[in-house]
Amino acid sequence: MFLRSDHELQFAGGASARSFGRMEAPARAATLGDRLQLRFPHFELAPDLGSQIGSREWWRGAATCAALLAVGWMLSPGIGRPIRAAVPAALDGRDWEEARAQAFGARALGATSGMRMAATAGVRPLADTPERPILELTATLGNGGGLAGVLKRSGVGAEDAARAVALIGSRVSPGELNPGTRLDITLGRRETKAQPRPLEKLAFRARFDLALELARAEGGLALKPIPIAIDHTPLRVQGRVGSSLYHAARAAGAPAKAVEAYIKSLSTRVPMGRVGGNDRFDIIIERQRAETGEVQLGKLLYAGLDQGKRSVRLLRWEEGSKVQWYDPKGIGQRRGGMTMPINGRLTSNFGWRVHPLLRFRRLHKGLDIAAPTGTPIRAAADGVVARAGRAGGYGNFVKLNHNGGLATGYGHMSRIAVRAGQRVRQGSVIGYVGSTGISTGPHLHYELWKNGAAVNPRSVSLASVQQLSGEDLRRFKATYARLMAVPTGAAKAD
Repeated sequence: MFLRSDHELQFAGGASARSFGRMEAPARAATLGDRLQLRFPHFELAPDLGSQIGSREWWRGAATCAALLAVGWMLSPGIGRPIRAAVPAALDGRDWEEARAQAFGARALGATSGMRMAATAGVRPLADTPERPILELTATLGNGGGLAGVLKRSGVGAEDAARAVALIGSRVSPGELNPGTRLDITLGRRETKAQPRPLEKLAFRARFDLALELARAEGGLALKPIPIAIDHTPLRVQGRVGSSLYHAARAAGAPAKAVEAYIKSLSTRVPMGRVGGNDRFDIIIERQRAETGEVQLGKLLYAGLDQGKRSVRLLRWEEGSKVQWYDPKGIGQRRGGMTMPINGRLTSNFGWRVHPLLRFRRLHKGLDIAAPTGTPIRAAADGVVARAGRAGGYGNFVKLNHNGGLATGYGHMSRIAVRAGQRVRQGSVIGYVGSTGISTGPHLHYELWKNGAAVNPRSVSLASVQQLSGEDLRRFKATYARLMAVPTGAAKAD
């Protein structure tokens, strides 16, 4: 085998250029091409026009190419002249309708698919169409429509619909039926099409623990209540906090609303910033399990956090319409008076001192409490936001007006979470610890005014502690013991 370069033939294998693919002797060449190749070994009819540009061989190849193009142009039939073909005859009448029925096209333009045969003399129109003897329907109760309206729209007569609503109302209130309730309706045979079908059967889930069924008997519609057994064992979820308390509790099987209530109740006893990754959470949630397999989760019953040396255990306790959280001894949350806005290290008391930055002696009108940047600052008592914004050396500052001529101020915030005129509750987050204004580091400057004059915040009585006693305490401890006996109902988040 050989390769041809721009200069000469070069060998690429073990055979010579003369012997590869040809007879060895010139006398045995049988074709004109073979004879020309043997006589003119360097001659090519169509040379490479990309090499040896401008040589005699290149000009000969260019002339050959031009000649071939000219011959092709002369032999071409022409450009722009149409090629005539046979045109089919136009269809009309019955042929057109049959062809159109078999064609495919857009239905929006009136096309049809498939073939439709025209009616013959054997076709007779029906005087009446037969009906199904029984219709089984499914309807869904909507918002504000009412049960009677849903039944009428499903084909139930007004008399049967009114009778069904009256029977159901004797067992459950119409307001107890939740939107989205599925109704299984069975309509019977009617004598003529001019009257509505009679209601033969109506079945639906009225409550989580009750199903109702209406059936037609000899005396008319009759109601049959079907009680559903419910297991009220609570759901207990335990696990390790890890990188996120919320995500760990959700991964363990606790619903989102219960986790939010858990964190909210827990934050009244321990700062969330002090919850570590190795701490253990313990959550108990109200749960109802029907014998039919459905599960319904309710409110948070117990919130626990084990931090090793310190643990928090809170039990939900309802007193009328109020909800309180108590520890196992029946001691509740602080109420009334004022609470400290943050938990931190007291670095400066109320009184005269030399200012750490200004270097002169003046009255320090509040308390300085050191805490990490971003620590939530909570309202010391119920009140109205009198000011929220920048205030000179105080930096980001919030002032709250309270009853009894009291007012509190919170300075050096990194961020303000309330606006002027807003009403806040005791314990509500109003901002976050920072170091704005004239400050040596992240801390809260907390002031208290009584009738416009600055007073020592530590001189005002703090919140009182609520505690159960007597029969309430006995019932509380019994409930706590019962909840502590509940086994873990979901996989532990370790």
